[in-house]
Amino acid sequence: MIDLTKDQGRWTVTLNRPDKANALTVDMLEQLDAIFAAAQAAHDLRVLVVTGAGDRVFCAGADLGQAKDATGITTNPIWESVSNRLAALPCLTIAALNGTLAGGGFGVGLACDLRLAVPGAKFFYPVLKNGFLPQPSDVKRLNALIGPARTRLILLAGQKLGTAEALSIGLIDRIVDALDMPQMIDQLSAAALTAREPVLAAIKKLGQSHLSDDLRQDCYRAVYQDDSDALLRIRR
Repeated sequence: MIDLTKDQGRWTVTLNRPDKANALTVDMLEQLDAIFAAAQAAHDLRVLVVTGAGDRVFCAGADLGQAKDATGITTNPIWESVSNRLAALPCLTIAALNGTLAGGGFGVGLACDLRLAVPGAKFFYPVLKNGFLPQPSDVKRLNALIGPARTRLILLAGQKLGTAEALSIGLIDRIVDALDMPQMIDQLSAAALTAREPVLAAIKKLGQSHLSDDLRQDCYRAVYQDDSDALLRIRR
């Protein structure tokens, strides 16, 4: 239910369960976790794209219908592992949102560097209504991306946003017709695909908040001094 294709320096990960709105089971999360762990070690990887099968929903979050214990799946630490591994990848990551993003699916979308969405996609995170807590990293990334007030709009007021509003507040970066999505991904991937590994990894690391002085210096050493040990440190 998780497909992976590799095209030289670009990997495409597809949530392939369209009959269930690409809702995530624990098994699917474990597959994603393994893929992102492998991506961390792939020195030839420059771009990783995450998308969904079908033309309506990118991901509806956790598959609560399949789980014997809904609380068990929503509190499983695998969610945080998946999103944190994805966010830490030393390459360009793109969420190609082929449709609506809901619930726990936010973890994947928010962990990517860029978010592209097709017209008509909706964005909502109904944890308050369902009686669950959002993943801690999701709240942190939402706050950083759109600010505390708009995060409350989604999490506390339970509002469902359309693509125009999502774009206006910075939740997504571009609205792209489905037929144009492959071309847009190619365009956004071009620079990263031709980049040297140390430069790409260093620029990604420099974009992190609260970066230590030591890691900042490692970025310069990796790029300007070809320091392999510094490169390993900034790839983590």
